[in-house]
Amino acid sequence: MEQTYRNIISGIVTLIGVTMLFSCEGNLQQVRAFGMEGDAPQAIAEGINLKYTDSGRLVATLKGAKMYDYTNKSFPYREFPEGVQVEFFDENNKKSTVYANYGIIYDQTDLIDLQGDVKIVTADSTILEGDQLFWDQAKSWIFTDEPNTIWFPNGAVNRGSGFDSNQNFTNFRSRTNTGVQIIEEEKDE
Repeated sequence: MEQTYRNIISGIVTLIGVTMLFSCEGNLQQVRAFGMEGDAPQAIAEGINLKYTDSGRLVATLKGAKMYDYTNKSFPYREFPEGVQVEFFDENNKKSTVYANYGIIYDQTDLIDLQGDVKIVTADSTILEGDQLFWDQAKSWIFTDEPNTIWFPNGAVNRGSGFDSNQNFTNFRSRTNTGVQIIEEEKDE
């Protein structure tokens, strides 16, 4: 009988030892995978509030709840998964603001991809809303192929699918649109 209890206890100890061995091997694989450079950002920042200056003059501010820095990749980028707000200041210190639920900045191409409830409010009160917007910083050019609506300060409204424009909206080309245009008539005296 004593021999039977020893065999049972020996079997239980062996079973626990083998279980622990496989558990440790599984955890070791997870730890190795976590430490791999492949998908992990090189840095994570929270509560971002960056200020960009040029010759001492404030040019822009960038705010975001969270930023993932993937500039260690062969095609470097920074991602704002919880939204981003950017304020631009012109030479007269007039402010234009961009909001989006998600943003990604590609360093090599100077392209910014904004997605989800994108809204731009310019210094002259022009408001643009859309699902996605690309901004080419190098060319100062904004474009999209997605549906968008633009409200101009004079009351005109443009709803369309896709447009190209310089970032000041002075050279605006809409692809397909409907809207209301305000045309002032000259009065004869």
